[in-house]
Amino acid sequence: MSKWSQLEKKLLANPEVKKEFDRLAPRYAVISKLIDIRLKKGMTQKDVAEKMGTKQSAIARLESGNVNPSLDFIHKLAEIMGYRMSITLSK
Repeated sequence: MSKWSQLEKKLLANPEVKKEFDRLAPRYAVISKLIDIRLKKGMTQKDVAEKMGTKQSAIARLESGNVNPSLDFIHKLAEIMGYRMSITLSK
């Protein structure tokens, strides 16, 4: 087991940490997917920003997880890279 896996297991044993981890997981999953798509398309943050009519720094903030992006922003970003956004809600 790696040191990261051991630390993660220890941290997630704390109910408060686990709750926050679970709350943030969907946001980071979306961000990770958008980064993966951008890289597979060979696009830079600047390329994406220019197509969206925004600044590269806005894309960097999104990708770093330092902002909570709107659904409209994510939708537009996905479309620019040739993808459609879909949302699934579950219990």
